[in-house]
Amino acid sequence: MPWRVGPDDRKAGVRPDPYRIWLSEVMLQQTTVAAVRAPFQRFTDRWPDVSALAAAQDGEVMAEWAGLGYYARARNLLKCARAVAARGGRFPESREALLLLPGIGPYTAAAIAAIAFDEPATVVDGNVERVVARLFAVEAPLPAAKPELAAFAARITPAARPGDFAQAMMDLGATICTPRNPACGLCPLRPACAARAAGIAADLPLKMPKPEKPTRRGIAFVGVREDGAVLLERRPDRGLLGGMLGWPGSDWAETEPVPAPPAPGAWQAIPGEVRHSFTHFHLRLTAMSARLALDATPARGAFLPRAMFRPASLPTVMRKVHDLASAAFAGD
Repeated sequence: MPWRVGPDDRKAGVRPDPYRIWLSEVMLQQTTVAAVRAPFQRFTDRWPDVSALAAAQDGEVMAEWAGLGYYARARNLLKCARAVAARGGRFPESREALLLLPGIGPYTAAAIAAIAFDEPATVVDGNVERVVARLFAVEAPLPAAKPELAAFAARITPAARPGDFAQAMMDLGATICTPRNPACGLCPLRPACAARAAGIAADLPLKMPKPEKPTRRGIAFVGVREDGAVLLERRPDRGLLGGMLGWPGSDWAETEPVPAPPAPGAWQAIPGEVRHSFTHFHLRLTAMSARLALDATPARGAFLPRAMFRPASLPTVMRKVHDLASAAFAGD
């Protein structure tokens, strides 16, 4: 993993970079290593240290974040980078001090403190919870079991090499102590694992059933001016996809949306729909497109010249709308 420092480098005196540890942990929230590798490389190539990131334009960072989801993380990333830059570009070295930075919660603070600064902080992510639940045969269901699992994890966190221990526990959960079909025969903790001894390792951790997600509906308006410029709207800073560019549209609600185009034009419904799932609801979007006059004055949004338009910089749901409405761009 490009943010890690291997044993040989450690022996040569190379220390983990807290900037890279912090950036990777923020990116890895709610996604996978495979999905993060390429964005992480782009970020660190473009902004190699926290001061460079702090000096970046908000829109540039949000565009690079496209596809990683949970865009509040990108806004907090910038706030945190600027707070660290204001203190000379150095991250605090303790979990308690790291918690005072914008956007850094208990898990991220512990991970940075342990991995970058060798503080014996207890690092508990979903992988670690699973390993600990099985190791100690904790049968209380998640999320109620979280405090108990954190207490067990703290009990086994060593004072020596806590960062290596944290990463080893995370890797163990990701590769051997997996959610399904754990490879107990390969596990170095097998002799001490209470769940394996009881024959219930594959059943843990137990989870409370999740409530069914509601479905919301909306309309997205894909407007292309006669010169190829694209009508886009920046979403409010707070809320879903905050601060991101996207297609003007209706509210997302459980009732049928009422069409309210952002500019005069011969708007036509596009066959099909976009389906996307957020944490708390499923979204179904219909799309409408129109060729707009050169003198069109939109009530919402602004025109972006076609040469400056990068569909890849849109958040995933807006890229899906673009793909559905690709006929609106034919011949531009």
